[in-house]
Amino acid sequence: MTAAPLSRFSRLRTTLAALGLGCFCAWSQAEITAIVAVEPTAKKAAHTILRNQMEASLGKAAGQSASVTVSEDLADVMRATRSAGYDVFIGPAQVAASALDRGYELVGANHKSQKYVLVATSATGTVGTLKGGRLYLPQQDSIYTYMARGMLNEAGLSLKDLKRVQYEKYPQAGLTALLLGATDATVVREDDWIEWSAAQPKVAKVLASSQPVPGGFTVVVKKELPAELRNRVAQWFAASSESSGLAPATLRPEAAQYKRVAELGLFTPVALPDVQKVNAKEAQQLQGQGALLVDTRTEKEFHAKRMKGAVWAPYIEKSLKDVAFDPAADDFSALDKLPAKPLVFACNGAECWKSYKAAKWAAGKGLKNVYWLRGGLPEWAAEGLPTEKD
Repeated sequence: MTAAPLSRFSRLRTTLAALGLGCFCAWSQAEITAIVAVEPTAKKAAHTILRNQMEASLGKAAGQSASVTVSEDLADVMRATRSAGYDVFIGPAQVAASALDRGYELVGANHKSQKYVLVATSATGTVGTLKGGRLYLPQQDSIYTYMARGMLNEAGLSLKDLKRVQYEKYPQAGLTALLLGATDATVVREDDWIEWSAAQPKVAKVLASSQPVPGGFTVVVKKELPAELRNRVAQWFAASSESSGLAPATLRPEAAQYKRVAELGLFTPVALPDVQKVNAKEAQQLQGQGALLVDTRTEKEFHAKRMKGAVWAPYIEKSLKDVAFDPAADDFSALDKLPAKPLVFACNGAECWKSYKAAKWAAGKGLKNVYWLRGGLPEWAAEGLPTEKD
């Protein structure tokens, strides 16, 4: 008996499968991963997220199992955006901005854009007069700190120009600190300032105001996912997420708003005294001449993907992400075990301070052949240089 000829669609599907291009079919067997990044300043939002419900509902919409993580550790979440650690990021504007620069596309936001204000005691003259003063901020990777850096930079100041930067969890407490004389300035949302100042007139004043920033949670999805899967995910966040405690992401803030936030991020300087900055190809040439590529990222990131031949030398980073960081606050003991040969330090690119700090510390110890690959693994991979994983 002669087999019936394949239809045009069947022949196309068979050809795509043979070429390994049956994208959605392959993805339908995989697990979609998502992380909800919650500002520690918005704990109430974390309590409304029903993780199990989200996994079940999102998984059903996507047509495959879903794994959802909820985290208040913004430093860890920001690292994950740099290494594309999840298929979907749900978080504040700075998380979305970082991911949008690294292969993700915007699904939407669930709150209107809002401004942030730098407020200080009534006796303070201008932003410039804060030099040598005290500033209250939430944790380093919060949106409040991003806004603070931007407003200080516009006035020609850096956080290092301040006598003390106090990092806590609750931004509204900064207003109380102003009232009690425990700080000279803080950063809060404009809406919170308007409400507080109405009840506490003449205690403080606005020194600077930011441009609008996307509010609430923004959802972004990895571009490399199949189009059909991305569409299903986007539809779920726009119409069905409320049952999981997350307001629908139906707003589409302008791309310029996220770009502004990304530019306020904690980028490393373009140069490092006493250390030679190299690009990825130069780093590979140095490796061929006997230099050691030193990966200072987390152990999880190192095992997931790394420059071929790199060694893992982590350290405990607690100091500010700033050129004026205090090395005494960090634990560099792992670097003491590196062999006596030329060292090329790298991490997750221009936003990652770990390799900058490690290279500066090594040079400060008197090592002569210290190099810094500022572009890190992202630049290495973009150049098509070999990588490996466990």
